[in-house]
Amino acid sequence: MLRYDGEESNHNGGLLVFGPDRLLYIGTGDGGGANDQHGSRGNAQDLGSLLGKLLRIDPRASRGRPYSVPQSNPFVGRDGARGEIYSYGLRNPWRFSFDRATGDLTIGDVGQDLSEEIDFATKGGASGVNYGWRPFEGSRRTPGINRSEAGAIDHVQPVLELTHDDGNCSVTGGYVVRDRGVPALYGRYVYGDFCRGQLRSAKLSAGSASADAAIAGRPEGRAALVVRRGRPRARLRDVARRRGVPLRRRLTALRRRIRLRTCRWSASTSRSCTPTTRARSR
Repeated sequence: MLRYDGEESNHNGGLLVFGPDRLLYIGTGDGGGANDQHGSRGNAQDLGSLLGKLLRIDPRASRGRPYSVPQSNPFVGRDGARGEIYSYGLRNPWRFSFDRATGDLTIGDVGQDLSEEIDFATKGGASGVNYGWRPFEGSRRTPGINRSEAGAIDHVQPVLELTHDDGNCSVTGGYVVRDRGVPALYGRYVYGDFCRGQLRSAKLSAGSASADAAIAGRPEGRAALVVRRGRPRARLRDVARRRGVPLRRRLTALRRRIRLRTCRWSASTSRSCTPTTRARSR
């Protein structure tokens, strides 16, 4: 249907999610390598490249093409820009999600040397938004990148910034909990990080986040998050951890056990769920 080539072996993005508007959203990495090094200004800031973006398409065949570009996409008709682009300035948004109650969008974007970020937009609010990479990593200037690079000065900053000094290294974006069987987490965004191994939750709103904290009663170190999306309820549960295991083996086990169970909905709302395992994508 849609093909694009990466530059390196990492930063692949890869998640496909139907949004509340029944259109297909596609997360793409910046092409890999340090500092988004390909092209004169990197891929993420280049509106002529599909890399480092959140794309939005209608996957139904139209006029001899396997998909169509919604006319409401922000860069349709702009010279030199790909119409499929919905948001840009992302490094590796390999997990993003929509709040099924509000339609709000949350993106977990993997950082480089300084910090990990959680980006948030109310329903429809991410259209045309620049999230800042490569000139910015989170809210800070990326070391070694020319400060004169245009287009990212007014980028939208993350609502949560997770520093590497605190043990983070690769954020795993999660979901806003809408299961009333888990009242302590209802309406809160649950997420994690590959290295920190801690489940956390926060209350998100436009431009800010509050009450970000580790989930009570969940020991740190080797937690894996299993998320089931579906009707009528979304369930969260811990995967049991083993103690006394060497670090290398623990990280290998964690890599294999972080799973997201996704459901793809057709226009008739029938579904098929396929569990997938995804290794850390730095």
